[in-house]
Amino acid sequence: MQRKTQDQKDKTMEELVIDVKSVVKVNKGGRQRRFSATVVVGDRKGRVGLGTGKANEVPDAIKKAIQDANKNMIKIPLIDGRTVAHEAIGTAGAARVILKPAPRGTGVIAGGSVRAVLELAGVRDVVSKALGARTKLNMASAALNALKSMKTPEEVAKLRGKTVEEILG
Repeated sequence: MQRKTQDQKDKTMEELVIDVKSVVKVNKGGRQRRFSATVVVGDRKGRVGLGTGKANEVPDAIKKAIQDANKNMIKIPLIDGRTVAHEAIGTAGAARVILKPAPRGTGVIAGGSVRAVLELAGVRDVVSKALGARTKLNMASAALNALKSMKTPEEVAKLRGKTVEEILG
């Protein structure tokens, strides 16, 4: 895993290469070798994106993955600027990720690509559990899907036609 700062759109965007692997396509004339890269891009303030890229050279694959991640950027609600709003389960393929809000000072309790997604999203206190397959891309996608499903108490109150105080109890 390596960290860089991107200077195309925002100077605040950070990139983290989750996975670079060699992929092979077998042709009549032999094997064609390429590289596949998976990258997470985020600003640590509630915006995060996941992208993949494939090319003949590793740097080109990473560049494509960064462009893809910037296209797939999502905004997530952060409670107190540090944790998720509620418990959520995200799935991608056979991978499942459970995210739970945690008290201040807990830190990011997550592993591998889930940790990368949560840190670049700006989540500082969260507990997560990975279930099912441990594929790096699917785990990151599942974490992103769990973050996508987050709703703030204000949004839930508006949907139900109640006040925020009634929702929070």
